[in-house]
Amino acid sequence: MVMDRKDFGCCYSLDFSGGTLLWNSERDDSPPLASDVPWVFDRRVQQWRTDAMYYATLCVAIRSDRRSIGDRVYRWKNVWWHRPQLPAPRKEQQLAVDAWYRAGQRGTIVMPTGTGKTEVALQIMLATKTATLVVVPIRELMHQWHRRIMKSLGIDAGLIGDNLYRLAPICVTTYHSARIHMPSLGNRFGLIVFDECHHLPARHLRDAAVMSAAPLRLGLTATLNDDVDRRMDVEQLIGPVVHESSVQSAKGKTLADYQIVRIPVHFTPQERETYEAFGRIVRRYAAKHSTTSKRFDWKAVCRLSNSDLESRRILQAYHACRDLEHRAVEKLRVLGELFQLHRDEQVIVFVGSNAMAIDVSMRYLVPCLLSHSGKRERRDVLDGFANGTFPALVANRVLDEGIDLPDVKIAVVLGGLASTRQAQQRLGRIVRRSGERRATLYEVVLEDTQDVVRFRRRRRNDAYKKVRRRNL
Repeated sequence: MVMDRKDFGCCYSLDFSGGTLLWNSERDDSPPLASDVPWVFDRRVQQWRTDAMYYATLCVAIRSDRRSIGDRVYRWKNVWWHRPQLPAPRKEQQLAVDAWYRAGQRGTIVMPTGTGKTEVALQIMLATKTATLVVVPIRELMHQWHRRIMKSLGIDAGLIGDNLYRLAPICVTTYHSARIHMPSLGNRFGLIVFDECHHLPARHLRDAAVMSAAPLRLGLTATLNDDVDRRMDVEQLIGPVVHESSVQSAKGKTLADYQIVRIPVHFTPQERETYEAFGRIVRRYAAKHSTTSKRFDWKAVCRLSNSDLESRRILQAYHACRDLEHRAVEKLRVLGELFQLHRDEQVIVFVGSNAMAIDVSMRYLVPCLLSHSGKRERRDVLDGFANGTFPALVANRVLDEGIDLPDVKIAVVLGGLASTRQAQQRLGRIVRRSGERRATLYEVVLEDTQDVVRFRRRRRNDAYKKVRRRNL
């Protein structure tokens, strides 16, 4: 999409400047176009300034304004696809594309992992034929998107991030790199795609959207945040939710059929004694301070731990309890039995801490991926797992989002957050359809601990409605 530019002999103009828009006027310094746009008068340059994200609103105002206004913002061009090999969209995918167009080519699409959100974005890129920036949360997804664009649209997309800077009409970057480079890139793309867009409201990431002038915006996620304020942020930065579908509606159809099995385990007597001792310390402290201060919470404890010895001891006791929950001996024993039960299949193991990931890796001699794993190590491990060299893979949070592993149908959760989003993302790693195989997610839950509370909270997700119980 290329807009009509008019700037010859104009008394007014709109310019892009470092992630913002400047209103230039030769005649007066009165507030410019569109009163609903938050303009600020910049005395340094004696001009009105606003965030680049309001460019689409200002384009509408320019077209309806009688004054001669020069638009010097956009620098993107049309893209012509030479040999696209994108299959026809499925019914659900086409509904999502149509909904995005009806909403004015701005909005968020919420679809379960494995139902083809990437294909929806590629269909939109193919149809709009404009320079596009795809923004993703992690480096592995950046390279995965690059491969998908090359395969489906026949274009070698540019890459910005992971020590790479190759600018092209179609580009893929990470949220962190987009935030850094958007002051110079914000007017080079007509369409911006935010994959896993639930990350965007974070204070240090939102600039990736605020400083972009792209009038066409697409958000993709499987799990939009339940927090009202964060949902409103996503709506302001990208657009409203235009299409939403559930895991249950896709189960056994677009997604593989699956089952979730809960396996209860218990502490050893020694682990239980240590756990209760640390727990009593935490409970006494919480009871003492919750009665003396209505504003007491764990954020306050974390703040005080820098200067207060007692708060530091309490925080250490709390983390000791969590560590015992994550690294219980029985969890490792049950994992060994599950490896035996599925010895002819590949298995993903999700844990709640880096320490537990290392425990599993050392005990069962399987590779582990951690947040600080190097680029080459990550690539070698993922490639080895994809081609069947490694029968199992353990990770803390690295595999929670986006990584395509369609042939893996067994996952074991030994620990994690209470988040329904993380629960659905982990389930999503194994429910991508591959033939008629059924997927199984095992949740190993430590009884009479906070592990049970976190498991119950995860069950609030519609994907977790029916859970079987099994003892090993």
